Amino acid sequence: MIPELHFPWLEFSILLPVIGAMACAILPSQQAAQRVAIVVSSLTLLFTGGEWYDFTGMDTWQAHDHWDIIQRILGHDYFVIDRLSAPLLPLSALLYLMTIVSTLRTKLGRFSFGMTLISEAIVLATLSCHSPWMIITLLSLACVPPWFELRRRGASTRIFTLHMGLSIALLVLGWSLIDDTAGPQSAELLPAALLTVAVLLRAGVVPVHCWMTDLFEHASFGTALLFVAPMTGAYAVMHLVLPFGPEWAMRSIAVLSLTTAVYAAGMATVQKDARRFFCYLFLSHASLVLSGLEIVDTIGLTGALCVWISVGISLGGFGLTLRSVEARVGRLSLDRYHGLYEHTPTLAGLFLLTGLASIGFPGTLGFVGMELLIEGAVGVFPFVGLAVLLAATLNGIAIMRAYFRIFTGRRFQTTAILRSRPSERFAVLVLTFLVLGGGLWPQPGVASRHHAAQELLDRRMNPQLVIEPDDTSPEMINEEAAPKAVPERKSKSGNDSAAPPD
Repeated sequence: MIPELHFPWLEFSILLPVIGAMACAILPSQQAAQRVAIVVSSLTLLFTGGEWYDFTGMDTWQAHDHWDIIQRILGHDYFVIDRLSAPLLPLSALLYLMTIVSTLRTKLGRFSFGMTLISEAIVLATLSCHSPWMIITLLSLACVPPWFELRRRGASTRIFTLHMGLSIALLVLGWSLIDDTAGPQSAELLPAALLTVAVLLRAGVVPVHCWMTDLFEHASFGTALLFVAPMTGAYAVMHLVLPFGPEWAMRSIAVLSLTTAVYAAGMATVQKDARRFFCYLFLSHASLVLSGLEIVDTIGLTGALCVWISVGISLGGFGLTLRSVEARVGRLSLDRYHGLYEHTPTLAGLFLLTGLASIGFPGTLGFVGMELLIEGAVGVFPFVGLAVLLAATLNGIAIMRAYFRIFTGRRFQTTAILRSRPSERFAVLVLTFLVLGGGLWPQPGVASRHHAAQELLDRRMNPQLVIEPDDTSPEMINEEAAPKAVPERKSKSGNDSAAPPD
């Protein structure tokens, strides 16, 4: 049997935002809705943090909740936590909390707290789900809040609907073809191709990335950031393509992701609009993570998983800083100097800190992860390491260019008070602690990601070891994290599979 956590952390963290969204819908004002959203998202962060702490004390690959309320209602054990997703849940909850807390009163009318809480519940459910059909369903539901916001703001939904609708249709069709076959080993050309194209669409890989720039241009900054920051596209790759896709599918994802990383980094250096600059910057880093997940090397894969965490924190904070600056002076153009440092020194410092952390500056959260990713990539494919270095260099140039254009170059004259508010300073302190603390004491995070990387490589070498998450019979054997001692399991086709070679 799959081990149990000591408390229903997962169910509570998913149901709380849903209840909070209902409360926000009946409240008379946006100020009251924001207060409720802050309380609910804080409790959600507490529960996801408790889930992570509870799980770290267990010597197992995955576990489910103690009460299993959802399993009793639906009849299946859909939501399971494992070493890959355990830190992703509190990371996503933190991003939602910081976004809600840092929303200024001038933006309350443009930002729906109820929809944001619904989106948070969907994201947390996605990152704690192992059932392929449920993952596809949740990925579909995650598109609803941004679509309604685009519609409410009077923007065209054509590009977003076309790309997300096509991605969902390909996921449904591709997985239905795989589901009708005998098992993981029988994934053929057509279903593998459909799933590969679907996840590339969802991840925004070139040349199907225009939906992401369109979303950042027409939706609110907070909604666009929260839709892409959890990187559910990479999570879909790990659960829908990696266990069943052939080698050519994984290589295609790696090559296209690496191309996207370099292309998006180059585009970020020449953007004139701040939102498009951030969109390409995030796309470059997310593509680096996606390409690193295909490295068949423990060091490289550990680095990719570390970069996944660091990108979520650093670029999440970077985006929130840019959003706060926009709330004061409007949409920013990078074709001229603004000189805002004198009025917003705190935001300027966080902008530079989180930006440098995203490219792996020494002493920050992203340093160790980026070093491991480059070392692993060079050891497997030397040209991949050079491409990663090129993308990181271009991203660094783009970040420094944006910093100088926004905060230096001239004196900004205004009678308004633009200094950061207490809620923004709170977000600054939290993110600064995580960025610097993770860089100065990286061992716990690296060890956690190393164990997850070892297990993922074992499963990649032996796809028969993939366990059907809905099977809760006593035949399911608890798996140890050690890569040299993987017990025998039942594959989806019912055949016994041996442990992988040392």
